[in-house]
Amino acid sequence: MHKKLALIGLPLVLLLSACGGSDPYEEDGGGGAESGTVVIGSADFPESTLLAELYGRAMAAEGVDVEYQLNIGSREVYYSQIESGNLSVFPEYNGATLAYLDDDAPSADAEETNALVEEALPEGLEILDSSSAENKDSVTVTREVAEEHDLTSLTDLADVADELVLGGPPEFETRHQGVVGLESVYGIEFAEFRSLEVALLTKALQDGDIQAANLFTTDPQIEVEDLVVLEDPENLFGSQNITPLINAEQVDDTARGALNAVSEALTTEELTRLNERVVVGNENAADVAQEWLEEQGLV
Repeated sequence: MHKKLALIGLPLVLLLSACGGSDPYEEDGGGGAESGTVVIGSADFPESTLLAELYGRAMAAEGVDVEYQLNIGSREVYYSQIESGNLSVFPEYNGATLAYLDDDAPSADAEETNALVEEALPEGLEILDSSSAENKDSVTVTREVAEEHDLTSLTDLADVADELVLGGPPEFETRHQGVVGLESVYGIEFAEFRSLEVALLTKALQDGDIQAANLFTTDPQIEVEDLVVLEDPENLFGSQNITPLINAEQVDDTARGALNAVSEALTTEELTRLNERVVVGNENAADVAQEWLEEQGLV
């Protein structure tokens, strides 16, 4: 069981519009982790919470004192908390981290992406080993919309996007790996961008409220609902391998070893399967994480 658990944040539709997420440290300014405690955080979507449970429980099994800060919000909120020491570990995505640090960074493979991240990170922050498990942003449509407009790739969208509404979390509108990049790389300009909570995107697609959505590629609803992920031939969304971001002073060798072991064992297929149990099966993320870790011999 968790020694401490803080479920923080509000639905995306109610979050702070300036940063795309809620800041749990805004009122009290935070105080950093207690000496010897590793504080692991998650963003406000199910996969991030699941990853925090996987990594946190693996560390705890090795005797690390772990505290959880879950559902914090978007990268625009939590990154500064890792830098300041309020958070020690965050399950990140290497390409998205790079894009946050450097708007002009090229899309690249995992190895080159990690090298660029390491160069761009400020002193005191590090990334650990990347997992082969990868979860990219995507532009996804229903089968009906894909067939109506003959869509298989993002390049196909340029001529018809002005007839379509794109839905996504608020930060997707202002990121290069989002609306900005879709316009500059592919020449895609949607009729409207609609800011929606991640959990509402699939239903909005099915109801026709939006015709395209920013879904994560490990979202189990893609397969369940027979949705079509549009190909990204220009690699706008880059490498998005699961990669722990850490405050180096707060994460010792024991914790690092546990984190790297989880990354090594996790695959895209396994992550998608675990997501399905949480999102579709409504299983508790902590229970799903514990069971998988036991299967892998990591707890």
